[in-house]
Amino acid sequence: MKTNRESLVVLSVQGQIHHPLGGSTRVTSEGRVAAVPAIGGITYNVKVGDPVFGLTGDHIEPGVSIKNMNTSESDALNVFSCIGNRARVVSGKAEGAVGYVTGIHGGCEHVIIHFPQEVLYRLKINDEILVESRGQGLKIEECPDIIVQSLDPDLLEQMGIVTDGAGGLTLPVAAEIPSYLMGSGLGAAHSYSGDYDLMTSDWEAVRRHHLEKLRFGDIVLLKDCDNTFGRGYLEGARTVGIVIHGDCIAHGHGPGITTVLTTKLPIIHGQPAGSANIADFILSRSYDSGATEPERS
Repeated sequence: MKTNRESLVVLSVQGQIHHPLGGSTRVTSEGRVAAVPAIGGITYNVKVGDPVFGLTGDHIEPGVSIKNMNTSESDALNVFSCIGNRARVVSGKAEGAVGYVTGIHGGCEHVIIHFPQEVLYRLKINDEILVESRGQGLKIEECPDIIVQSLDPDLLEQMGIVTDGAGGLTLPVAAEIPSYLMGSGLGAAHSYSGDYDLMTSDWEAVRRHHLEKLRFGDIVLLKDCDNTFGRGYLEGARTVGIVIHGDCIAHGHGPGITTVLTTKLPIIHGQPAGSANIADFILSRSYDSGATEPERS
């Protein structure tokens, strides 16, 4: 697989650990009012690779959630941060610690970052984290009709992608999701930031498509989903996404999926795999105390 990775610009974007948001008292899809932990802050006991279902919470973001409080700078942080990017703590007691981006959450405009457990306990709200953003504009040269979005080139090369010589590709996926199960986030102006949700209020449909064991970081294939110009339905279109936040209690919501590959054509094929999760990439990365900067390939 050939890419244009050598031409990509590595650019700093920065945000602060964002305090958990209010408004987590929500009406469930059954019409009940519930108050549960929700988005933001530092989540100590939920990590990439963990199950998205079964948590007593709403839209739970694994690890650390950051945001820039300047609106235009926040837009840059959310658009230019790519899953798999290296992130570095640049203030506070954990200064120098290294983590990796695992998701981009729309609406709240959070960037979600994994850090080792010992780092989490040294972090605090408003600590500054710098992301070495790299990936927007990435192309697979053999696949001109497939758009790459929000994906670090190192992670792209670790996803087991095989090109077919005719402009298409095959890759391992944890699940395939039909378009009718995709909800909140449809109609967005573009898909270079944020995510959209797998709807889960119909649990029988979730089971029928073998989605009940989804995990944070799972790589999934969305069928008949077009994310080339916003998000919508198009028969034959294919999108590859990564599960970035947990299940939700509100109607029309569920685990969030950030899109990383998309095409209007039926040329992306999923190969069912026992494990197709970015945790295999993220947790194998070398972490650094900050004393010496590791080289980037």
